[in-house]
Amino acid sequence: MRIPRMLLAGTAGLTLMLSACTTDAPDDAAGGEGGGTGLTPDAEWFDPAEYEAQLAQREIEPEGPADEPWSQAIEPEWTDTAEFVHDSPEDATVCFSNASVSNPWRVTGFITMEQQVEALQEEGRIGDFRVSDAADDDNQQISDIQAFVDSGDCDAIIISPSTTATLTPAVETACESGVPVIVFDRGVNSDCMVTFIHPIGGYAYGADAAEFLVENLEPGSTVLALRILPGVDVLEHRWAAAQEIFGGSDLEVLGYEFTEGDGAKIKDLVSQHLQRGEVNGIWMDAGDGAVAALEAFEDAGRPYPVISGEDELSFMRTWDEEGLTAIAPVYSNFQWRTPVLAASMILAGEEVPAEWVLPQEPIRQDELQDYLDRNADMPSLHYAKFGGEDLPGFPEAWTDR
Repeated sequence: MRIPRMLLAGTAGLTLMLSACTTDAPDDAAGGEGGGTGLTPDAEWFDPAEYEAQLAQREIEPEGPADEPWSQAIEPEWTDTAEFVHDSPEDATVCFSNASVSNPWRVTGFITMEQQVEALQEEGRIGDFRVSDAADDDNQQISDIQAFVDSGDCDAIIISPSTTATLTPAVETACESGVPVIVFDRGVNSDCMVTFIHPIGGYAYGADAAEFLVENLEPGSTVLALRILPGVDVLEHRWAAAQEIFGGSDLEVLGYEFTEGDGAKIKDLVSQHLQRGEVNGIWMDAGDGAVAALEAFEDAGRPYPVISGEDELSFMRTWDEEGLTAIAPVYSNFQWRTPVLAASMILAGEEVPAEWVLPQEPIRQDELQDYLDRNADMPSLHYAKFGGEDLPGFPEAWTDR
């Protein structure tokens, strides 16, 4: 079965070009060569202790309701929030500074967030919800956060940073305003926020993918790494974990390519590598372009690679239809519910974890059909672990995006 062209076009169209945004780029961002023991993680982005901690957290049972992974937490240390109690939470204004909705993962997550907001508003747990979108522009997001602070209208500020180091001062400015700050998704170099919400992390994601390739490829097989962009902590950590694991293996890593999240560029880069020789495996730091990578193999008449994608349905459906040897690491999309839930808890004076670590389980072959069945009516650019089935707008809010 041929991969539908419209999937590639849809991914390329919705995944806006990220090259215009400012990043905290490492010096070797142009690409890399390596193989076996020649792969060494960049010290700027590789913390061995945190790496080991995240790999261990994959085996820890989280606390919280079994049917609400967005409310669960791994080894939480609780923070008192009594100082932030709001007398009339139904009148409280929650402000959200979003890095962007520039790729399918962020679009899916933001829809889930909006539906969670609607549910909380109906329950009288929060009031107005104000959103700014920086379109992946660091300077715009810094301005957006400052505007929220200067307005004096926000009773809680949620921030999903565009990049790590550059946004740190803006987050600290928001903290200094006295308003409770919630950071999620990507981190900053500060612990001033009331809570930092994220799945286990980039190291765990990168390791899940790299371990799968090591387990399913013969020694001496070649692997091409596809990365989106430099300077974002969760993405850098994914690659650092992969370097660590590939460096101790017998696989030959051809190098890495930055794709800017663009499907057409992904296909072109993979095609170029296939013209030079064999590519047996594909490792990706974000899998929304996996279908484009696979189409390059189809067009070249080559066997499909062992591949790590993500829980985006275009990839998962192709995985099923083509009988791929694949894994879908996840950066739990349901995390977009948790920040607004945290805001409602903080405004009620309830304890929240200082670092709210959510579960992060990859989808493997034995779970593939179950998640496809659950999401049978969802569009191709939807993410299987969005966690919104119990929210007010299900399913139309996601199917009619």
